[in-house]
Amino acid sequence: ISDQKPLGCWSLKHGQTLTCPVVCNFETHEYIAVHDDKVLRIWKNEDINLDKAFKATLSADVYRIHSLPEAGPVVLFRGGGVRTLDVLLEAPQQEIENVISDEVIRWSGAFMEGQQPVLIFTTEKDGNFFVYVQKPKLNSLHKYKLEQQESSKPLCFTAHITNQTVTLLCLYSNDSVYQVLIPLQQDTEEEDEEEILSKSVLLNFSVPGTVLKGTSLVVLDKDHVAVLGSLAVPGKEPRECLSIWNTKFQTLQTSKELPLGTSGQLWCYEEKFFLIHGKVLTVIMYKCETSSLAAAVGKLKDSQNLDVSSFVNWNTLEDEELVVSFQSQESVALKAESKVNLRPRRSTVAKVQPETLSVGQLLLNLKDASTYVLETELRQLMAKPPTLDLQATIGCVVTALTDRCKRNPKYYPQNFLQEIVETRDLSYSLCPDLMAVALEKKDMHLLQLCLERFPDIPEEIIYACLKAFLSISEAHLQNIDVDLDSVICYVDVEFDDKEVKSEIVENGFSAGMDQVMCDTKIPKETQSRSDGESCPVGLQKAALLNAVLHSAYTETFLLPHLKNLPAEQAILFLRYLYYLYVKCSEKVNTTLPGTRSPTINQIMDWMCLLLDAHFTVMVMLPEAKELLSNLHKFVRAQVRFYSELNKIEGSLQELQRLNHLRESQTYSIEVLEII
Repeated sequence: ISDQKPLGCWSLKHGQTLTCPVVCNFETHEYIAVHDDKVLRIWKNEDINLDKAFKATLSADVYRIHSLPEAGPVVLFRGGGVRTLDVLLEAPQQEIENVISDEVIRWSGAFMEGQQPVLIFTTEKDGNFFVYVQKPKLNSLHKYKLEQQESSKPLCFTAHITNQTVTLLCLYSNDSVYQVLIPLQQDTEEEDEEEILSKSVLLNFSVPGTVLKGTSLVVLDKDHVAVLGSLAVPGKEPRECLSIWNTKFQTLQTSKELPLGTSGQLWCYEEKFFLIHGKVLTVIMYKCETSSLAAAVGKLKDSQNLDVSSFVNWNTLEDEELVVSFQSQESVALKAESKVNLRPRRSTVAKVQPETLSVGQLLLNLKDASTYVLETELRQLMAKPPTLDLQATIGCVVTALTDRCKRNPKYYPQNFLQEIVETRDLSYSLCPDLMAVALEKKDMHLLQLCLERFPDIPEEIIYACLKAFLSISEAHLQNIDVDLDSVICYVDVEFDDKEVKSEIVENGFSAGMDQVMCDTKIPKETQSRSDGESCPVGLQKAALLNAVLHSAYTETFLLPHLKNLPAEQAILFLRYLYYLYVKCSEKVNTTLPGTRSPTINQIMDWMCLLLDAHFTVMVMLPEAKELLSNLHKFVRAQVRFYSELNKIEGSLQELQRLNHLRESQTYSIEVLEII
């Protein structure tokens, strides 16, 4: 933290989202993340590319991962099921039970009681709040119902365990903290009826002349809690502050205003507060002394002990800040304290393979079988009733087919592979050799299917597909079956040098307007190329390129590969992207018709990527000069066009309001003067 710089940063692919906080495994010093609710990632500090880290796709959505120093990580699913990480990795696709019904998890925490991990979480349903106490290693689960509080409800929770008793603290909307005591049950059977938990007032935030509206609560020790919230003073605007309270004597120990604002979240670890203050992550050290009445009221005379003002080192708000850039891109910046090798990838892949010997033995027995026998047996294997490891089994089937393709160059079950990819929910990690074989066989249709369906394709493979699509001839593509749903509705095709177009200008934007707003004279040939040009590639190639545009990627890892794209292919690809950009701009909603058509954001992102990778080369090439000039003029015209729209935004909003007021059944002609 004192170095003021991140020591490690790992980014997700474009289109992926972190869905729960990342934690560190204290036992192995590995990081654990979940993205897109079900995809588990585990990596170490030395790993640079997160996409190459260990990955497992789970069968249920994850709510939170809790890391315990002595028991390893514990995974809580949105349905209330709990698994330790070790048990979960043995069979990632194992079925997870639904403990809660129509309830939403509001808070969870993990603790150690002796040698056993204890997970506590609260849920809400129709205004009622429930508490679950679960010991995952003992299969013990107990459900309780919180006593209702009139005209107020819980805002946040925190808890700690002492002497076989769970102390649950609840911050309510009536500016009070309530305490709920839950004895840890020793039996392992679930209760038939839920017990109603009574609560008692632990602390009231009433200070003469002020009211504290808390948003986050943490326990410091048995006598102190910290509250992050806003301090409301009559006649003044609320001010966010961090305060520490003595629960034993009901007194405010110390507080500090946070003028830059916070996110409403407060974390506490090893006598340090962590909170977001403005745009920085601030770390504040504190020290809890033995609670006494003299210390609580600020009358402690012993100079060796902390008084009220020195309870917290507030100077850290200025001296010990770790500046972290909170960009919109999903990324994780963490620090590893030791270096431990991640579990070997081969062994982790083996964990997601079918555990039943019948599947593995069957594939082994079919290794040297005839083509007919192999495909017949594999089809029968996939036709079996669904099981927990069905997805991994199908991955093994595809691997068996690709292995045979490698051993026998003349063997390639094209239709069988396409059928599997189209009908089964696969991913690149389950069959990593499939796309490599398809590239070798120049199976463009299969590559298109994989690009559209696989969420985890490496950037190197995406680039290889792009290069293959751009290099293949149009004549060869005419004989290939390619899905044209993404292009058939908007791509202009030429027949006998006559253009056939389905062009509808919906927003009044045309080449003439382009010329007027740019205040420049555009030659006729340039004018036709800027707006009415036919597609620079054929239908089949356009459909294949659209599949590339839909692939999830990380810019950092894709850019080095794009720089290797030949200049001629880069210009052709940029011309196609420019064509799509013009087509999108013709529509009011900037959306292309058709199924799986690229979006305006995807088109713009790829144009920027391509220009970043080849800008110097394109500036030097004469054949790219006109394309770059047209692109520049068109973008400038678009900027001016939207600038003009912004000037009449108020009038357009008034027109929209009048349309809502007008009766739909009456006919009228109105003349509105826009001033």
